[in-house]
Amino acid sequence: MGLDLYSKIEPYLDFEDEVYTLHRQFMEFVMVNELDNIIDIGCGQGYFLENLKINGKKAFGTDLSVEQIKVCKAKGLDASAIALDKVEEKFDCATAIFDVLNYMDKKYLETFIKDVSKVLNENAYFMFDVNSYFGFDEIAQGCITMDLKDKFISIDAIFEDEKLQTNLTLFTKQKSNLFSKEADSIIQEYHSKDFLSQLLENNGFKVEEIREFNLHCEDEADKLIFICKRTK
Repeated sequence: MGLDLYSKIEPYLDFEDEVYTLHRQFMEFVMVNELDNIIDIGCGQGYFLENLKINGKKAFGTDLSVEQIKVCKAKGLDASAIALDKVEEKFDCATAIFDVLNYMDKKYLETFIKDVSKVLNENAYFMFDVNSYFGFDEIAQGCITMDLKDKFISIDAIFEDEKLQTNLTLFTKQKSNLFSKEADSIIQEYHSKDFLSQLLENNGFKVEEIREFNLHCEDEADKLIFICKRTK
């Protein structure tokens, strides 16, 4: 999966407003419920970990991208490039922000949810967002190109059969004035509200709330935010 390549492209995508808006939903829930001891799964470059740290919260981040974790550590954040099933600590809240579950296929999702349960204390919260069908079909797919001074970026996303394939290409100018090329792809999968709700309930979570959220447009909800509690 092209997450390491995406980490090189991400700084040029200008998603700061969207990041802030979505993170605010999670942070408000953390603060209102006075939650602490939080694990941020798929923490990326640590934007939410930074918010937690600023607000005096104890937090640990995991991500499978070594490059993303390097950025976290450079910021002084507690994060590791470790698979969730290797985490030995227990937490009072788990977050998975910006499509983390959409990067998993349906066969693996149950394993992932069981792994989340194992790192949570009883009555701990699990909060995550996923793309709605509208979010995939109308918002996520399309083509973006950026011609920068020393880089050329192409992102081409196609949504078919409930899967979004995003092809990434990065050309970088070298000292020789020639360009090197890096290319990879990312696959995301649509998961319905009913499918996720049943899967969570089958694995010891009570779904307390599902929020429809408009992140990228006002026409229709492009995201769903799940708030769950570990009951057993």
